[in-house]
Amino acid sequence: MWKFMYAAEAIVLGFQHYLLTLGITVLIPSIIVPQMGGGNVRVLLLICPDAYFFSFFDKLLEWLNLSKALFPAVLTQAEKATVMQNLLFVSGLSTLFQSLLGTRLPTVVVGSYAYLIPVTSIIQASRYSSYSDPYERFVRTMRGIQGALIVAACFQSTMGFLGLWRNAVRFLSPLSVVPYVTFTGLGLYHLGFPMLAKCVEVGLPGIIVMVFISQYLPRYIESKKPICDRFAVLFSVAVTWLFAQLLTSTTVYKHKPENTQISCRTDRAGLISTAPWIYLPYPFQWGSPTFDAGEAFAMMAPALVSLFESTGTFFAAARYGSATPVPPSVISRGTGWLGIGVLLNGLLGSVTGTTASVENVGLLALTRVGSRRVIQISAGFMIFFSVFAKFGAFFASIPLPIVAALYCVLFGFVSSAGLSFLQFCNLNSFKTKFILGFSFFLGLSVPQYFREYYHGGWRSPQSTGWFSDIVHVIFMSHTTVAALVALFFDLTLSRENDETKNDSGLKWWEKFSLYKSDVRSDEFYALPCSLNKLFPAL
Repeated sequence: MWKFMYAAEAIVLGFQHYLLTLGITVLIPSIIVPQMGGGNVRVLLLICPDAYFFSFFDKLLEWLNLSKALFPAVLTQAEKATVMQNLLFVSGLSTLFQSLLGTRLPTVVVGSYAYLIPVTSIIQASRYSSYSDPYERFVRTMRGIQGALIVAACFQSTMGFLGLWRNAVRFLSPLSVVPYVTFTGLGLYHLGFPMLAKCVEVGLPGIIVMVFISQYLPRYIESKKPICDRFAVLFSVAVTWLFAQLLTSTTVYKHKPENTQISCRTDRAGLISTAPWIYLPYPFQWGSPTFDAGEAFAMMAPALVSLFESTGTFFAAARYGSATPVPPSVISRGTGWLGIGVLLNGLLGSVTGTTASVENVGLLALTRVGSRRVIQISAGFMIFFSVFAKFGAFFASIPLPIVAALYCVLFGFVSSAGLSFLQFCNLNSFKTKFILGFSFFLGLSVPQYFREYYHGGWRSPQSTGWFSDIVHVIFMSHTTVAALVALFFDLTLSRENDETKNDSGLKWWEKFSLYKSDVRSDEFYALPCSLNKLFPAL
């Protein structure tokens, strides 16, 4: 009986983690695919309405040298739904790899927001503007994105598996980790209230319900188990989604602008009608990838930013998972498997790379359950709902302002994980205060400058080249800027003598820089099936 209850609880917790992955999984393709020329409408066919038929039909038209534009009434490929399913499928596989063979931390892997700038540059490349057929333009652009992602995956995997990232992480101390991890959460503020405010009548009740259920309701409901805070995400989404459905049913948005209806209504996602019942992702469904040197170099920049951001997420996950600080060799191993995830995204066509999910680490803090099994169950949900796409589309149609309300709470938890490392630093030291204050300020100010220079963070009509993309991607990342500034001054000001090392917490931190230095490393980070003997961590 008790085993059944524990299994049921683990399944529900895993489903909560799955729900959180839907935000970024829906957001990125919704931004990118329409720019590529893809749509989200499918005309149902009685013959064989699945992805394989559409692929066969496209190849038949190509063989006959006919344009798909000649058959507007026959079918329109549901590109956005397909890309979402591919991204969700790869996220599930990458999460399994990360929990089994990567860091072994309870972290979820999702699509990365950092890849949007170089991907948008590829979309706006002049060699694709000559295609008048939107679908043909979508296919050609997708193949270019896939080629750049494959190159970026090789770069990221090399950094991780060869130990190059391990050597860089060993220079960190608690002092430099504070702004590093803090901005891992704070740096995503644009996905919080700004996205919530696109439909404030739904998003604001969502954040109020979330805070009330998780923080105040446990005061009034006595229970042996922490039910309210442990399942707050599920309760909040259900209540707010029902409220949004009531607003939609009462025709409140009937005369509202189109953007408001898309953000607020529960029937405007366009996913349920376009998604097939069963869909099996497979490589190169849009043809062989194409490669361009400039685009490949530009795509390496978000891969580097993903290394920074994922490392901060790993530190926060270890903190909330009650594990010891992650050894650099384990972080390097985990980032190598993130590169494998980017490779899978490139092969399947998911328009972005991978990164460790910040919001899911926030959920670890909220539920106080840092279990690998729960994360693996959530990965099972991702794979299941990407294959049985019609059911997955139902949950993916949750309005994004509801998800943004959850982000406001969960990103805050991750930020506080970074601040918790202050307990190992001497806050009476003026050098410590300078490093913290300066890195925090520049971590906010520098990305804001580049974001304004870049017209609000999105690509201007005229392309400025791959080198400009590299600069913008790196310096628009709050985590990357704050980490680099803090690390530079930590190395140059806090390593002079034993006193300054104590001020930065380095004396306590040094024992975690090598895998074998701490006897508990095997308990948290050892590979299964005695694989540590074949792939020893350093």
